[in-house]
Amino acid sequence: MSGVNSGHQDVDIDLGGLFRAIWDKKGRVLLATVCFAGMAFVGASLMSPTYQSEARLLIESRQPEFSGVNQAQQPPADAAFDESAISSQVQVLRSVDLIKQVAREMKLYELPEFDPTANPSAISDLLVMLGIKKNPLDLPPEERVLKEFQDKLQVYQVEKSRVIAVQFTSKDQTLAAAIPNAMAKVYLSLQSGAKLDSNSEASRWLEPEIANLREKVREAEAKVATYRSSQDLLPTGDNSTFAIRQLNDISAELARVRGERANAEARAEGVRSALSNGRAVDTLNDVVGSAMIQRLKETESTMQGQIADLSTTLLDGHPRLKALKSQLQGIRAQIRTETQKILGSLENEASVSQLRERQLVQQLNTLKATSAQAGEDEVGLRALEREATSQRQLLETYLARYREATSRTGVNSTPADGRIISQAVEPNDVHFPKVLPITIVAALAAFLISCVVIMLSELFSGRALRPVNYEDDQPSADEPPVVITHTPVKAVEPKAARSLLEQPVDIAEPAPETAANAEDFSIESVADHICSNDIRIAVSVSPAGDQGSTATVMLARLIAEEGRKIILIDLTGSACPSRLMAQSTQLPGITNLLAGEVPFTETIHADRLSDAHIIPQGDADPAIAMRGIERLAMIVDALTNAYDTVLVECGPADVNAVRKVMRSTETEIILSAPAVSDEDIVALIHGFDEAGYSDIVLMTATALPQPGHPGRRAA
Repeated sequence: MSGVNSGHQDVDIDLGGLFRAIWDKKGRVLLATVCFAGMAFVGASLMSPTYQSEARLLIESRQPEFSGVNQAQQPPADAAFDESAISSQVQVLRSVDLIKQVAREMKLYELPEFDPTANPSAISDLLVMLGIKKNPLDLPPEERVLKEFQDKLQVYQVEKSRVIAVQFTSKDQTLAAAIPNAMAKVYLSLQSGAKLDSNSEASRWLEPEIANLREKVREAEAKVATYRSSQDLLPTGDNSTFAIRQLNDISAELARVRGERANAEARAEGVRSALSNGRAVDTLNDVVGSAMIQRLKETESTMQGQIADLSTTLLDGHPRLKALKSQLQGIRAQIRTETQKILGSLENEASVSQLRERQLVQQLNTLKATSAQAGEDEVGLRALEREATSQRQLLETYLARYREATSRTGVNSTPADGRIISQAVEPNDVHFPKVLPITIVAALAAFLISCVVIMLSELFSGRALRPVNYEDDQPSADEPPVVITHTPVKAVEPKAARSLLEQPVDIAEPAPETAANAEDFSIESVADHICSNDIRIAVSVSPAGDQGSTATVMLARLIAEEGRKIILIDLTGSACPSRLMAQSTQLPGITNLLAGEVPFTETIHADRLSDAHIIPQGDADPAIAMRGIERLAMIVDALTNAYDTVLVECGPADVNAVRKVMRSTETEIILSAPAVSDEDIVALIHGFDEAGYSDIVLMTATALPQPGHPGRRAA
């Protein structure tokens, strides 16, 4: 737990002392627990028991399946019972009229339980006399019963269902079950009565309306018949008038006559063309089809055969041949004459068709005028028919509803839209008070309150507070202690460490001036260097391990004392900075951030002893965290926007490891090397110099804390 300042001494809460204090006063705790439990037991036992029972109703449509008109087109009746409809039925069950009816039927006003103010106590009478309390007897008994009834009643909708539960609490077991059942019966009776009244009212309203509609339908149909006969719009059975039917017939006949005329003219033109061009007419259908032409053709064929036979034995001038040829010419002349007759017949047929066509056209024009007038008359007829049809449909609808309403005027023909699915039964268990649970809860509450009172008294008295133990912050026994002293140091450039250490150094016997210049590489000198030069990013390498990391922690705290915002990132393997600065070793840190397990803000924590901040090592898998090591540069850049200096402690890392952490060679490198040989320091400086890191600061000397500066005490 975080430390608590008492004067200049950091203190912490002694949890063991708190538990010892409770154990020392266990007698008082047990006594208080037993006393409160006994009082709760006695009080609960003396209270009058109350019982609770419940009835449940299912709200559903009780509409008969065979009733209604066009029921196939209507939505299911249960669709009307949505969430708001069920809530409305709950309010109906809680209505004052329903409660009053139940109270009257069960004579609840005669029961003392429902009118406790009828026999008031002496204290109540005194309050009434002093005017502090209103006299309850001023209210009518029905109102007093109603108030008490509503306090004991609970009506609610069962979640995600169309079931309504009616609960009632009473001191009488029988009454606790009888009232919910009575309320359910009254509710169903009221619902059924409301539907019966609605059907009766509908029947009374529909009777005169139906009579009036019947008269209107009769008058409308009579108007249609009168108008049809007056305008000669006689129906033909196919939704058309006689004039339109006649016009259609004449149009069809005219089309047929025109076709016959065209056919006759075409046939005549064919015969005429054959005669004028000298072509054989025996190829024409009209000529070939003539019986006279067929006989003449047979005779012509016979004579041609005879001439051919005689031509073989007789000369052309023979009288018989001449006679046969003369007969042949006569037959051919008869054929032409007969063909002319056929042509005349065809021309006559075409003329007759033309005359018929003219007559039909005249009749068609006359009927068109008549049909136009009939169309105008049909507009009025259709208007009358629409009026009659609408009146007839309305009459049929009213008749259907009237029959349905009259069929439901019976007492049992209109069931309520609901039914009882669970009747209330007399309860055997007491609803309130529950003696055993009340006793247990009172005992636990008394025990907890007693323990809290004891702990608060110990805290306020200071007996549960102890000074903070800094043993965990000290270096291990096998390491030399790290000490900071405030001896005066010269303002020497830390970069001079490189040129100083590049000179040959005798490890066995250090030169006196090397020892004299050790103060130039103290923690205070490095802190002043960072603050004066506004170093934003610095990487600390501690070849001595935790001893160097401890010096880096001191450096961060010294910089924070100068009023500079600084954050330290623990990239060591031993997590030494995390142990020295963080409140707990289980806090999320840089490994969790690199592994993507926590957000950025959850990894930043305050130092225990200064205003510095730290991102601890964390508890994520290092192998997984190293996969995201490339994100470290972005994390450091983001931290520079909020902090003046970002200090990265890498522990005993080599040049290659630092290069993975910080790719830029312009980063400030701090060698935190207390108790490290000069040869190792020279080797490290040469290694970083060869890697391209030119800004190298050496931090080796330490100092002791001054009085009154807790932030500079040993870490």
